[in-house]
Amino acid sequence: MSKNQYHSIQSQKENKKRIDPFVIGVAITILVVFIGIVMLGSSAGTSPEVITDAKVAITPLKETSFDWGTISINGGVVSKTFDIENASDAPLKLYEVLTSCMCTTAQLTTDTQTSKKFGMHEKSSSVFEVNPHETATLTVEFDPAFHGPSGVGPISRTVTMNTNDPQNPTLSFSLSAVVSK
Repeated sequence: MSKNQYHSIQSQKENKKRIDPFVIGVAITILVVFIGIVMLGSSAGTSPEVITDAKVAITPLKETSFDWGTISINGGVVSKTFDIENASDAPLKLYEVLTSCMCTTAQLTTDTQTSKKFGMHEKSSSVFEVNPHETATLTVEFDPAFHGPSGVGPISRTVTMNTNDPQNPTLSFSLSAVVSK
């Protein structure tokens, strides 16, 4: 066996012992993606199981839309409240409260409780109960500076939530404004 053949065989043996960096990169990428999917799935809220109740009735909403008019981008957060009255003898359940943009939050309150602030990506598994003949207040806040200078102009935002009222399974509130410099 010549010296070159010997070195060639030795080189091949050494190459077999080494792991290809490309294979390592692919394996690490797959692992990172898998961990990300698992974490994303576990952090996403699960939908609560809420059964509609024929005894539940929301008083017709007096107001479901509001226009702030012209507001300054530097004027600070603006807010609007809406009342949701449970006119029945059974608990009203409000859940899956979502806003249409991250610049907008929504929060429910009654005399005895306050929810966390809900936003665009926070599909909550919590259920907010409004006792019979009690009124909940939905407070919507909009931050006109959230989008920076590119957020100047007309805006429209929506807050939606599901209920256990079979006549009103989804409530929707619309808000608008013109953001100025």
